[in-house]
Amino acid sequence: MLNKVSEKKPQERTAPVDKPAVTLQEHTVEVISDSGEGAQKCGQSFGSIAAKMGNGIWTVEIIPAEIQPPARSIAGASGNRIRLASQPVSNGGDEADLVVAFNEQVLLGRVKANELKPGCIILLESKWRTDPDPKIAASYARIYDGLVTQGYRLYEVPMEAECLKHVADARRGKNMFVLGMLCNIYSLDLQMGREQIAFIFAKKGKNVIDANVRLLEAGHQWAETNLDMKFRIPASKPRQPQIVVNGNIALGLGVVASGMEICSMYPITPATSASHYLSEVFEQVGGLVHQAEDEIAACSFAIGASYAGKCAVTITSGPGYSLKQEALGLAVMAEIPLVVVNVQRGGPSTGQPTKAEQGDLLSACFGSHGDAPKVVMAAATIEDCFYAMITARKIAETFNMVVVVLTDANLATAQQPFPRPHFDEAWLAPPADRGAVPAGMKPYDWDSRTGLARRFIPGQAGGMHCLTGLAHDRDSYVAYDPQSNQEGIRHRSLKLAALQKTLKTPSVFGDAEGDLLVVGWGSTKGAIEEAVARVRSEGKKVSSLHLTFLQPMPSGVGEILRGFRKVITIENNWCDRLDDELIDADNRRFTNLAWLLRARYLVDVDCWSEVMGQPTKPGTIARVIRDKLQ
Repeated sequence: MLNKVSEKKPQERTAPVDKPAVTLQEHTVEVISDSGEGAQKCGQSFGSIAAKMGNGIWTVEIIPAEIQPPARSIAGASGNRIRLASQPVSNGGDEADLVVAFNEQVLLGRVKANELKPGCIILLESKWRTDPDPKIAASYARIYDGLVTQGYRLYEVPMEAECLKHVADARRGKNMFVLGMLCNIYSLDLQMGREQIAFIFAKKGKNVIDANVRLLEAGHQWAETNLDMKFRIPASKPRQPQIVVNGNIALGLGVVASGMEICSMYPITPATSASHYLSEVFEQVGGLVHQAEDEIAACSFAIGASYAGKCAVTITSGPGYSLKQEALGLAVMAEIPLVVVNVQRGGPSTGQPTKAEQGDLLSACFGSHGDAPKVVMAAATIEDCFYAMITARKIAETFNMVVVVLTDANLATAQQPFPRPHFDEAWLAPPADRGAVPAGMKPYDWDSRTGLARRFIPGQAGGMHCLTGLAHDRDSYVAYDPQSNQEGIRHRSLKLAALQKTLKTPSVFGDAEGDLLVVGWGSTKGAIEEAVARVRSEGKKVSSLHLTFLQPMPSGVGEILRGFRKVITIENNWCDRLDDELIDADNRRFTNLAWLLRARYLVDVDCWSEVMGQPTKPGTIARVIRDKLQ
């Protein structure tokens, strides 16, 4: 359908259009460009302004797989999706209602990915229609006319021409011009836009701020004069102060709030920005960020810091987590507290570094050689990313264990407002006991009921011993005899059971019994609960359960599962489809959480998944639920 050449030229008006604002409950907006043109910054700023006005927002970064893909390429779209609503939102929603595109190729990529609603409003940079290269001009006209034929509402915008009236390099100005247009279209406070620009360009100086403010105002005025639409999404000022950050910044804030003083890392997408944030602020509160030469060294440095009496965190993604496995085995064997954050991405191998996936759950639980019990928990929201770090530190130091916190690329880059945390002394663990070790106490004086033992700190009077990664007895002497090995493994395992006894049973979203229970973990929570709410409004008996602790799992989960006629997990890791010719009940591979639930509770748990490299939409999950109920 994209083959008709158009002769239409962009037209501009000289007087404002009379356009009363249409009230909407929510809208989803995308801003897309080639890499380096600032669409991500534009989208993030738009979301921040809306959040400050009291709208619920959730942003999703649109990131190409390559660091610098070719300009004007279908696969090279870079930008941001912003869902804004009159109420709080917990996910990126379904397809986009309005898209601003800096060229027709990145726009076509989003169309082919089925990311636009039928009749979607498209604001498209018009400069390509008259490009000196006839192939580019023909491509633009063909795609433009094809999209019009398909029913999309296209508006041509002379972004570059308008920006050149105010700056010499339009490539560095279009994003703020577009921000001004969006502020006009969605009736956002222009003064807040000016303040946002002053904030994001604070280190660039007054001249840069003034130039970008002029672009903002120009975009606002152009939209007021030339566009025939305006929307208003009612907002309500929050009753308490809020912050708007992405998941990686929330992780960094949580590290600071937890009282941890050491972060050892090696750069890896999509986890790196958490360490970048800590590098900017950690020293101001007495912390230290150590960038090691590789992932193994980063983990080893963190283990050494924790052994010396601190509690350290190492932040990574899937490939880095794999490289850390041998060192993590040492921390388990030596019973050294350690927090590990795995910001999951698409895999295996290099996989999809910039894309969202949930493929590391089983690796987090069982990835090490030998029996190496670790606590595994997963953040479900951006707010969770903050509080998970406080919880993880407390567990690590209470049980002298490795605690793995799973997030993913969806949470890492998404923005959402949540109540501003108020510091609580209870977040901080007490200082490590450096007093003299009582006479006769052994380095691994395991409690026979809980597996717990006092933590020995180097330099304590009476605490001298040799630390080893070999099998050892209570005195930390290397011991290969059967009884010592079994005793050590038993007590390290008992610590998981002791923690499990303290966990609360998770609450069910919906009724405690019904026809279908949807179970999830991690960043799928918002989309699952929105989908369940939609289907429940149709009178269906469906509920959902979301798990934070995956190892150990809390008591009561089995009873919840057995209260439903059918159970299904929704995840972003692979499971085979029974409609594939080769797949049957004997060879089917299940999703990560489905494996765990089926094995632990002996319940016939079904599963559905997609690994599209993007967050699963609530509309998609709702269709899966309806199909399962039928």
